[in-house]
Amino acid sequence: MPRERNYHMTYHSLLIPAVISLLTLPALAQVPDAAASAQADATNPKTFIDYFLPTPVLGKLTRDAWGADNVLPRDINNGLEDTTMKQYCYWDGQIIKAPDGKYHMFASRWDQSRGHNGWFGSVAVHAVSDSLIGPYVDMGLCWPNDQGGKGHNVTALALPDGRYAIVISETRPCEVYVSTSLDGPWEHLGTITVAGEPRWHASNVAIMVRPDGKFELTQRDGRVFISDKGILGPYQSQGASVLPKGIPNLEDPCIWYSGGLYHIVVNSWSTRKAYHLTSADGIHDWANRGVAYDPRAAIVRYPDGTVNHWNKLERPGIYMENGHVAAVTLAAIDVEKDQEKGNDNHGSKVIVIPFDGAALDRDLQMPATGSKP
Repeated sequence: MPRERNYHMTYHSLLIPAVISLLTLPALAQVPDAAASAQADATNPKTFIDYFLPTPVLGKLTRDAWGADNVLPRDINNGLEDTTMKQYCYWDGQIIKAPDGKYHMFASRWDQSRGHNGWFGSVAVHAVSDSLIGPYVDMGLCWPNDQGGKGHNVTALALPDGRYAIVISETRPCEVYVSTSLDGPWEHLGTITVAGEPRWHASNVAIMVRPDGKFELTQRDGRVFISDKGILGPYQSQGASVLPKGIPNLEDPCIWYSGGLYHIVVNSWSTRKAYHLTSADGIHDWANRGVAYDPRAAIVRYPDGTVNHWNKLERPGIYMENGHVAAVTLAAIDVEKDQEKGNDNHGSKVIVIPFDGAALDRDLQMPATGSKP
């Protein structure tokens, strides 16, 4: 079985019965881009992908780096990577800025010699940079004395009480670790639960604090959950999947609030495109605004016009400043996952791309002409 298929089928195994109950036969077919973005505001023809900005070069563009020709030349100082590709592959990636101005990224890593399927044994790590764009220096495991640091689907957020939280899922139940400092130490707070679903399987969990102080999360199955009892819940399911019908294999949702709207960016792993959704209340009437990103487009571009086309861009994360998205993080791999076999010149890293979220939020305030907001 090709490794790409194994990657997704393995951790879909617990979800198949639930997912099948949510899907109908037409939902298994891919919808053309025009139909996928039909709900977009007619007064704003741009979509999320149009707001990516050129990525500044922090070092130099070089071909003396690991990776296929499609990602060369590139700046190895962007984001988080093993520049030698002798030790680690990196995945996930969520940035929080500390009070002292440093940038902290929380991600997962695994032994590169195991190839891409090494993610089954991934651990949660903490990295630091003086610059939003990078380079991020791996500071080591977040909880070295807890199952050897095991953690995947790593994300992080600031809590209303001033603490910070790291949330993991997929290879472990939906566990939460907290600390008063981004440098740790991290204490295991507990496991997120969903009311009435004792066997709920957490996968690709994304979480946020709503403006009303409640916690809202979504995950691979596309449902929205809300807790008014703290980050651990129990959460209440708000109904069926909010993800757009007709687009196959959606995963890796990222959720946030800006410009008076709730947003989700969700990736279709088989088509390699992601889509941008918005809702006025974060629960109902999620409108598909169209393509969020596509690795075949020029979203990873430098001021001199050089473009990197990563084979896949997954696990989107957002970094916000002044209430708007200022950068997007993406887990990037240079070849097909089943071609990344370890001990070769291929691998994965976390990239950071500047983003004009202020313009996006401004444009989304334009009055609609018949579509849902």
